Amino acid sequence: MNKHKEVARGAKFVMFSVSAGVIEFVSFTLMDSFTPWAYWPKYLIALVLSVLWNFTLNRRFTFRSAGNVPIAMLKVACFYAVFTPVSTILGNYLAEACGWNDILVTILNMAANLVTEYIYDRYFVFRKTIDTNKDK
Repeated sequence: MNKHKEVARGAKFVMFSVSAGVIEFVSFTLMDSFTPWAYWPKYLIALVLSVLWNFTLNRRFTFRSAGNVPIAMLKVACFYAVFTPVSTILGNYLAEACGWNDILVTILNMAANLVTEYIYDRYFVFRKTIDTNKDK
């Protein structure tokens, strides 16, 4: 494993995740400002939008994977099958029961998502297909 390449890969992941975070944050904030919805539907919609964006960019440019897209998407769906209920329930509890600021809770969820998803993607989803797409 080339350390410089892995640092660059991590930096790309963070950069694309920040762009996905902007999508999540803006969509959440708009729903928070213009709907009477509780925390959880706003969070779920914003999360789905950011996941689709992040998966597409990171598969192509960060992990440069030419692997089977449906298999990779299924693996990512498995991650979110665990992450989403845990973060939604915990986030809803913190926002609704504990009175934490909705946006602060969303930022904390986004930070947890960044770290855990990088590890999961790097060592499980794309582990065997990293750098197999030679296009870019």
